[in-house]
This record gives sequence, structure tokens and C-alpha cells, in this order.
Amino acid sequence: MVRLLVAVVLLLGACGGSVVADAAEAAPRVGPPRGTLFIVGGGAMGGLWAEFLRLAGGKDAVIVVIPTANTEVVDDDKASVALRRLGATRVVQLHTRDRAVADTEEFTAPLRAAAAVWITGGRQWRLTDAYLGTRTERELHALLARGGVIGGSSAGATIQGSYLVRGARGDNTIMMAPGYEQGFGFLRDSAIDQHVNTRGRAEDLRPVLRRHPHLLGIAIDEATALIVTGDTGVVRGAGVTRFLTAADAPAIELRAGGRFDLAARACVADDAK
Repeated sequence: MVRLLVAVVLLLGACGGSVVADAAEAAPRVGPPRGTLFIVGGGAMGGLWAEFLRLAGGKDAVIVVIPTANTEVVDDDKASVALRRLGATRVVQLHTRDRAVADTEEFTAPLRAAAAVWITGGRQWRLTDAYLGTRTERELHALLARGGVIGGSSAGATIQGSYLVRGARGDNTIMMAPGYEQGFGFLRDSAIDQHVNTRGRAEDLRPVLRRHPHLLGIAIDEATALIVTGDTGVVRGAGVTRFLTAADAPAIELRAGGRFDLAARACVADDAK
């Protein structure tokens, strides 16, 4: 009984007193209606690769890696190598910087066969320049709609939100860059930041939320993932995921195992079990 009481007190502290019952089975308002998002705050992946591969469907699943955010793209990018080392047998790289190419049926064919996609780190603007508003982006949404998995780290995490932070071409410390403020919107009404613990970014989303108060801010440490199905996000990995429900509200901080209702903007009570 004492142990349970302590768990509840700790949960209320982490959640600022805001706790809801397990997520209702209504149509998601923030997360994808179907499919899974795997959103990583950058840095070392460790055991997160194995979890992503499991969610993708295992070693024989078709996984498309999009390395376009990188400055230089090589045939054996780090994500592809890491997945193959775990035994993945059907890893396909998909890359272009030409929007006309990204808008073709031929280029996007691998996405129609894929069970999962991984979007690497780098700079967010390269992803929007190449893919925003093209057939490639539409096929990514279609992959989720058929129950697939989309993961990404660093820039590949931020692009999954609806509002794109750090999208400036010249300086990634600029949080709001006109012309580069739209992400792919897999996670609606949200802004996602990364590398939070190593780069001192815990408060950087607050000016964004002041200008756009409808957004949910999500700030993720390195080596940490937020895995989203419907409106429920589950934290995995070594660090903290912070949820900012308003510009001046205290951050809700969750570690591995913590569950958050993205629509209600509150912790899920099942965490106290």
C-alpha cells in the first residue's frame, strides 16, 4: 500500500497533478488514426534499433531509409548499416534533392511496398525542400494509414510534427523560420524538439508556444524515443521526454515507461501501476 502511494505521488509530481484514465478509444486528434510513430531525440540509439525493427515487423520487413536530411548521402548510411547488423534483410535507401523526382510514381514505388520508414538526422530544411507537398509525403501518410511505422531521429524526429522548429537553412538555433515552419504533420498540432539534454534546449520551445498556443510542445533527450499509437505516447530509452502543454506551464517530464495522452495533454493513469 505504501509502495503504491509513493508511485502515485511520483506520478503526480511528474505530471503536475494532471492525470487521466487510459486513453479513450475515440478517433485520435493528435496522433495518426492508424500506424505507429517512433520519434527519437538524436544521439546513440542503443536498444531502440531493436524495438523499431520489432515494430516494423521483424527482419524480413521492407524498411525504407530516407537519408536526405544529411549533408552528404552515401549508399551505406548509418541507419541502414545499423538495421542490417540486427539482421534486417530488406532495407532500401530512398533519396533525392529534386522535388520533381520526389513527385513521381517511380521514385515513390518503394514506399508503397514498405512496412516501415526511417528518416535520418541532419537538417530539417533539406527534407521540406525535397519532399513537402510531393507524392513522397503523401505516400508516407498512406503508409501510416495502412498501419505502417514511421521513425526518425533528430531532424527525422522534428519533421514528424505539424509545426517545424529549427527549419532555417542558415542556423539551426532559429526556432521559427518563415518559409520553413511546416512539418509533415504525422503528429498534428505539435512541435517536436530534440538533442534536448546535450544542447541545453529544455526551454527552447516556449517562444514557439507563445506565438502558436494551440501547439503541444514535445522536447526529447538523446537516446530517448516517444512511440506514438493513436493519441498515446510511450517513452522508451535512457533519457526524458518533456511535454509542454502551454508556453508558461511547467513541463511534464516522463522517463522510460511513462505514458502520455497527447489529446488530453495529461499523463495516462496506467503509469502508476
